[in-house]
Amino acid sequence: MRGPLLAAAGGAMGGAGGPLARTIRAKLTAALQPTHLEVRDDSPRHGGPPGAETHFGVLVVSGRFAGLPLLQRHRLVHEALRAELAGPLHALQVIARTPQQWQSDPRAPPAPPCLGGSKR
Repeated sequence: MRGPLLAAAGGAMGGAGGPLARTIRAKLTAALQPTHLEVRDDSPRHGGPPGAETHFGVLVVSGRFAGLPLLQRHRLVHEALRAELAGPLHALQVIARTPQQWQSDPRAPPAPPCLGGSKR
């Protein structure tokens, strides 16, 4: 089961989600001016307490990614979320595409399964 989708196409910035989800959305919007942004809270799939906000997936479509290899795109996302990754954010799945890539294939791959981490 996938977590709730917390932002939608066209950079819509609805108020859904907890405080960390809203912070992620705001910081990625400010840093990357995305044409499409999705923030997915996968925390419930990872056995934490309700409202934990520790595991997220983001789909970011931005012109800032043009000409950059995938590693550089991920670095831009991680730089925007440096404080969160140092604290409450434990895991982040990043899908970073250019507007042209998104236009040719507007599908996000499924979230990876939880492998149990230290519970295994």
